[in-house]
Amino acid sequence: MSAGTKRDREGNARSAKGRPAVQGGRFQDMFAGFRDELDEHHDRRERIIKASRDVTAHSKKIIFTLQRVKQLNKEFPSHIQQDVDKRLQEISTLLNSISPDLQSLNRWRYQRQLSCLEELVEALSFAHYLRHQTLITPAETQTAVPAEGVILSPHDYMYGVFDLSGEMMRFATVTTAQTGELVGEHGRNILGDMQALGCAYEMLPALPTRDFRQKLDVMRQSVRKVEMLGYGLVVRGSERPKGWVPDMKDDAPEPASPI
Repeated sequence: MSAGTKRDREGNARSAKGRPAVQGGRFQDMFAGFRDELDEHHDRRERIIKASRDVTAHSKKIIFTLQRVKQLNKEFPSHIQQDVDKRLQEISTLLNSISPDLQSLNRWRYQRQLSCLEELVEALSFAHYLRHQTLITPAETQTAVPAEGVILSPHDYMYGVFDLSGEMMRFATVTTAQTGELVGEHGRNILGDMQALGCAYEMLPALPTRDFRQKLDVMRQSVRKVEMLGYGLVVRGSERPKGWVPDMKDDAPEPASPI
């Protein structure tokens, strides 16, 4: 029985004495093609994972910056707008660098590595709500993505807007403590907007996934916290000092959701 073919670090067949081996059998070229395809796949996957991690970090920083806004339906202060524009430019560079890797079927092949798009949708939808007090549409979200060739899926949009409710709850808590009222215009306040958003998601057919159930539970909790905030303003608002911030720990514990 002869020994197996040895290979160098580049995967090239070598003889026992270090010289190039004799050409292999009829399947060698086919398996060499498989090897090259797998190497390309792993390299592409690593590029997407790294870029996705950085896009997620920049999207979170945009959200943190937007939480410093104090009013709805107003242009952002210049320092906040500059920070948002800077982050979006960095996101654009990152997404454009992996755009060629996401063409055709690859967009779905690497879906799990593109969780950054949910975070980006959350940032874009939060910015849109603060400016216009309306929910951004899927088409508007796609237009706002700062890269060509990166297509948002319905999953990216739906789950990104799911997370929007948490940012709206934080914004409502801070601005209510500072102003003594729930912010809003056009005959609506942020509580009514969150209730409308929550009702829209409640009407969706439930997806049999753990992520969907968890995100729906978190949205319900966010709406409930702002409802308690509004309740406190109406019933005991005059008893609370200016700058009061609700202690969410005092809220009733959330019922455990079935798994």
